Amino acid sequence: MATSRLGVGETLGALNAALGPGGPVWLKETRARHLRARDFLAPRRALQARFGDGQVPERVVHAVAGLQGPGVAPVLRCAPTPAGLALQLQRSAVFERVLGAVAAYAAPAVSASPGPRVILHCPALRGAPCALRLSQLRAVLVADHLSRALHTHGVSVRLVPAVRDPHMLTFLQQLRVDWSAASERAATEALRSSAFAKLTPANDRGALPLGVLGRVCLKELVEERGRTAGYDPNLDNCLVTEDLLSVLAELQEAVQHSPEDSSLGLAAAPDAHADSCMVVHVVSCEEEFQQQKLDLLWWKLDDQAPLRQKHLVCGPVKVAGAPDTLTAPEYYELRHAQVCKASALKHGRDLAQDPAWTETFGVLAVASIKFEMLSTAPQSQLLLALADSSISTKGTKSGTFVMYNCARLATLFEGYKRNMEQGLYPTFPAVNSLDFSLLQDEGEWLLLFNSVLPFPDLLSQTAALACTAPGLHITARTEMVCKFLVQLSMDFSSYYNRVHILGVSAQQKG
Repeated sequence: MATSRLGVGETLGALNAALGPGGPVWLKETRARHLRARDFLAPRRALQARFGDGQVPERVVHAVAGLQGPGVAPVLRCAPTPAGLALQLQRSAVFERVLGAVAAYAAPAVSASPGPRVILHCPALRGAPCALRLSQLRAVLVADHLSRALHTHGVSVRLVPAVRDPHMLTFLQQLRVDWSAASERAATEALRSSAFAKLTPANDRGALPLGVLGRVCLKELVEERGRTAGYDPNLDNCLVTEDLLSVLAELQEAVQHSPEDSSLGLAAAPDAHADSCMVVHVVSCEEEFQQQKLDLLWWKLDDQAPLRQKHLVCGPVKVAGAPDTLTAPEYYELRHAQVCKASALKHGRDLAQDPAWTETFGVLAVASIKFEMLSTAPQSQLLLALADSSISTKGTKSGTFVMYNCARLATLFEGYKRNMEQGLYPTFPAVNSLDFSLLQDEGEWLLLFNSVLPFPDLLSQTAALACTAPGLHITARTEMVCKFLVQLSMDFSSYYNRVHILGVSAQQKG
């Protein structure tokens, strides 16, 4: 049995190459009604643009039907249809290849060159949780999500700032956010000396606010970097304070830090600092202007500041029918209370004080919050609905619905293991002894073709950062994972409600 991992990207690439020179034409089908007849389609209109009359040469059809190669799924048939050129895979062979090496589909392919080190900077974590706005909470969750995605893809990530407020650490633990804890403050002497050398002369400073060391003009830097890059044209002067220098010193120390656990298991080269890393500032839209000032000040004071600084700006968070003053901890407490209430209604008793359920309620509350915050593209405005119905398992768009189906799966696996140990089920047979042609239900193919097979591609896409793209701003596709999990849960729920899984006959019970 072949062991190389099949890939949607590899298959699409080979299909497009088989059509000859030109842009991509083939599409992967995802809807059940289309998958009953085909798995990939080259639409008729695209074929007309490629071949003039839309008639694909017979030799090309034969080449597609006999397609082979690393990562390319085996083809059963390819034929012209009114919709275009339709292709169906050898499904039993795909089942065998994928399920025979399913662990390979749980992670992205390790890149030979994972790219630069990434420093994720989330300024919102320098405050106390009681002052954390919902837009800042969104930035924190986006940064945490991006950190996990990059780590999974083998990228070395450093998190800044190190959180010092113990209440913030406790709140992050509640949210299941894995962030670095307090460390010693980075030394600011070098930055202080550089700042004093570039401060506005004393006789031009005027009356400065208390605690301000001086004023630095950023206008020239804005012109040098180019407003077209995305810097605010209103950036002019920056008031330099000890706190600002402390922030820069921590970022400076993070850039100069050589990770011992790089993707290849080797320490970074001594000179692999500013030129080998990218700083991503994950900020709320309210914090962006101040962060742009900080970027320019860093370049002004530090010749070794990284050239690649990018801003991932999270859009505003609006709450329907609630004041804008709702804080992140208040939002968490609201969702936690709603989860407890929904459970009491479902089970007919209050389980909030039951220690066995404490962890479960916390997980469900966090799942609900993360789905709400991440299921919309970070740069777009997010509208929250705080009604109890927004966390119901009856809906199909919430984190609660996804967790409900995770619980179903966990129950199935635990039930199989327990009943196998009791002799009700046989041990699971070797994969190469199974007859995969028996998998004829369309729900089984939906789960494999839309969820398992494309999962490595999804992981790669969520970790993709436009390191060398022009401009100041970048985006993250957090919503892709949420949409994937929702669709997977819907497909599994439909299959689970239709097909009897792991039943025990009366003879087995006896």
